[in-house]
Amino acid sequence: MAIMKKIELDVRGMTCNTCPDHVERALKRVAGVETVEIPGWQSNMAIVTVEPEVAEADLTTSVKRAGYQATVKTGSTMDDTLEQSGSGSSNGRSGNDFDLLVIGAGSAGFAAAIKGTEFGFRVGLVGDGTIGGTCVNIGCVPSKALIRAAEAWHTAGHHPFEGVNTQKGSLDWETVRSQKDSLVSDMRQSKYVDVLAAYPEITYIEGYASFTEEGKLQVGDTIYKANRYVIVTGGHPSVIDFPGIEEVEPLDSTTLMELEHLPKSLIILGGRAIALELGQTMARFGVDVLILQRSTRLVPDHEPEIGRNIKEYLEKEGIGVITGVQVERLSRDGDTRIVRARVMGQEKEFKADQIFMALGREANTQGMGLENVDVDLDENGAIVVDKYQQSSNPAIYASGDVTNNPEFVYVAASGGSVAAQNALTDTKKALDLSTVPGVIFTDPQIATVGMTEAEAKKDGYEVKTSAVNFEHVARAQAARDTRGFIKLVADEATNRLLGAHIIGAEAGEVIQTATLAIKFSLKVDDLTDTMFPYLTQVEGLKLAALAFEKDVAMLSCCAV
Repeated sequence: MAIMKKIELDVRGMTCNTCPDHVERALKRVAGVETVEIPGWQSNMAIVTVEPEVAEADLTTSVKRAGYQATVKTGSTMDDTLEQSGSGSSNGRSGNDFDLLVIGAGSAGFAAAIKGTEFGFRVGLVGDGTIGGTCVNIGCVPSKALIRAAEAWHTAGHHPFEGVNTQKGSLDWETVRSQKDSLVSDMRQSKYVDVLAAYPEITYIEGYASFTEEGKLQVGDTIYKANRYVIVTGGHPSVIDFPGIEEVEPLDSTTLMELEHLPKSLIILGGRAIALELGQTMARFGVDVLILQRSTRLVPDHEPEIGRNIKEYLEKEGIGVITGVQVERLSRDGDTRIVRARVMGQEKEFKADQIFMALGREANTQGMGLENVDVDLDENGAIVVDKYQQSSNPAIYASGDVTNNPEFVYVAASGGSVAAQNALTDTKKALDLSTVPGVIFTDPQIATVGMTEAEAKKDGYEVKTSAVNFEHVARAQAARDTRGFIKLVADEATNRLLGAHIIGAEAGEVIQTATLAIKFSLKVDDLTDTMFPYLTQVEGLKLAALAFEKDVAMLSCCAV
């Protein structure tokens, strides 16, 4: 027989009549809790009677798992004689090493781990290899650094005003590569190493992780167990096993950016973001580039007009582009690599110093023992998750490039945070992928959000579209760069904006305004009735909205 404790909790986050029910259920999950009294959601209070062994931290932690915040206000003993029923230690978690184990130490992994600590849980973060993942080490950061360097190098001999020329010296690739590596190192330190040090409650575990037949996680020689897991191991460049690939040893995006010396000529297999970004970059550094694309147009997931325009702009820079290419074999003759392919039914042969394979990415799931924990994969080896980022195993969540989510670092980070929150609490928060903006950092840039015209029609919308060339945008005229256009897709019945598709300078900056418009279901009239600052590229969005009803060539300044 024992004396009971009475504990008063201050509970924050209750906003409606059903919230007390959630908090009560959370508190009653803790072994040793006898009664829970909540006067109402507006009281911000819960009065709990518990057995003496129950730790106050277990109560507040359980409330946090339900999506609320709780702190202990007062505690006292009660003369009662009820039998003990369980130890009440750590909500039944005493046998586990962590509440949450995050597998993968990139942007998604850090987002998940930090979110776990915000809810007050014991978090372990497993990282294999260089901390920081793809984006900072071998993806976004180094590629965009090279793109910017190539742009500066390219424009050094091309002044925007007619008749003005400058002279370029020889390219110092070693310095360019060194500066790129220095930026990567600095950002890895500041955004990952230093951030990890700021969260001492996150236990960092280095090594390759795989699930055992017993459902535990093995890292090196150590076995760990957690209540929940979040897998965010990312992806790697796809390698298509063409005949002769071993002989050719093609480059991927990582090895291309790490070359000690640039080749004189380069064949690129692929015609989407990575192929176009790095292809244009290499061409601007003086490499003779040929792009071979299997589809009938570049960036086939985008509006057809965008594919046609970017092909034209690349070809004007001297980049070869051939579409409808079916690669049959790769071979090598000394230092020359050869691609044998069929184009429009005709056998063709293409030669270059190097071949760069840019044919998508694959999920990092091999060797993880996911079959031991009943985690389903799709036909491409990616983890199948629902909108809550939960896998087929209810204790295992996943996000980022290891799943079939859109392959953007900001999607991965958001998904990692959502996965951790859903794994540790009862909130059931969905990852909203309805308005994911995408940017291809070519020159001019390609940016898109929402539905294409074809997608909207397929979904049953009665569609209307408008398009405005940048020659009508004052900012583009002043900058002497009127390449490209803005295309808007709207619902004819409701006038609601469904999609925005841009190719042009600063398209990546312009697209976020369109993203907000689509996310919050704005109508075309909402754009036309809004003032946009003059001599900005984003003013083109208002012009494109006006173009549904007006001839923008007949408008004065400021799009009115």
